[in-house]
Amino acid sequence: MLHTAAAAVAAAGLGWTLWHGIAEPGTALAFGVLVTVGELARWGARPGEREPAPLAAAGALAYALLGESAGRPTTHGVAQIVAVVVAGALVGAVPQVARGRGPAFDHVARRVLTVGFAALCFQPLYNSGQLLRATGRGHYYALFLVVLLVLYALCDAVLAALLLRARTGHPYGPLLRDELRALPGIGSAVCATGAVMALAVAVAGLWALPVFCVPLLLTQLSFRRYAAVRDTYRQTIASLARATEIAGYTCPGHAHRVAALSRAVGRELGLSGPELTVLEYAALMHDIGQLSLVDPVPEGATARLPEEEQRRIALLGGAVVRQTGVPAAVAVIVERQADPYREQPLPARIVRAVNAYDELSREGAQGAGGALGALERLRLGTARDYHPNVVESLARVLARGGVTGPAPG
Repeated sequence: MLHTAAAAVAAAGLGWTLWHGIAEPGTALAFGVLVTVGELARWGARPGEREPAPLAAAGALAYALLGESAGRPTTHGVAQIVAVVVAGALVGAVPQVARGRGPAFDHVARRVLTVGFAALCFQPLYNSGQLLRATGRGHYYALFLVVLLVLYALCDAVLAALLLRARTGHPYGPLLRDELRALPGIGSAVCATGAVMALAVAVAGLWALPVFCVPLLLTQLSFRRYAAVRDTYRQTIASLARATEIAGYTCPGHAHRVAALSRAVGRELGLSGPELTVLEYAALMHDIGQLSLVDPVPEGATARLPEEEQRRIALLGGAVVRQTGVPAAVAVIVERQADPYREQPLPARIVRAVNAYDELSREGAQGAGGALGALERLRLGTARDYHPNVVESLARVLARGGVTGPAPG
């Protein structure tokens, strides 16, 4: 539905602009080029980035908030703003299409709807003179811009969560909380840069655009480097988790399956982004305590061991994890995964249930029952071993098809 709304807004903007012509072609071209360059700069963006093209977002927002250029009032309206943003986004997507990746419809829909919202709130008031008559050019005008930027950021967060909900089926509440938590980061940088560029162009003209684009572009490059380091760190943990498979203590792919399914269950239960990362790390390393055993557990299936033995392996695993330099919260989850669920934190409950499900479903695949039998056995164990909410969340994730996409690592 959001794609349809964005397509309708884009078609209306393009149609109106083609029919009535382009006002101030030089200004429209400058901002169109800025949006295109920003879209091209999203090359190298990693899947899941909340704002893969911050420069394009800031440029589009600046055009929506532009009331003057070098002291002269502008005459472009909401329709032309939408048309320029759509044209810039489409041109910037050409290399992606040429490489066979296709356009990012969610990304374009967000850009069109949020920029259209900001332009609709600003342009009619400014062009009619009502805004300046009510606020002047002092503190009240700045306050109006701040309020508008907050509304713009909230609108973008709501749309991003809705689109992600439609694509993944995850609960909307946790997705929206993640988007709102991310606003002080790249979201605030986009809003501040867009507003400053609009004010600078109003005073100094279009030459202000390249000057104020450089800081955000450098920030984007720095963020990409940080993300690359974070990915390398995660790959190191994933490689360490494979030590139990290489040594023959666990079955191939077990740790990655548990990590992927645990993350999906954690999102179903409302964990935030940082909490999901800690959960994923703990799930990857949950069996690492088995490396301390003299005699390996058959197929690494710890769910059938006596409780004391499970706890001993969990404590050994926590001790190993603490030596790796990962956050202490990861070690706590590994250590407490074998405790009775009423004494466990939520991530440990998730790891315990998902680990047991993977082991029991693998056993069931060799006999009778399979995944459904494993899930039923987990439900029978909710009196003490597995938290009922975790088991039901796991059932909902499995009913939607389990984990989509590649396994972690």
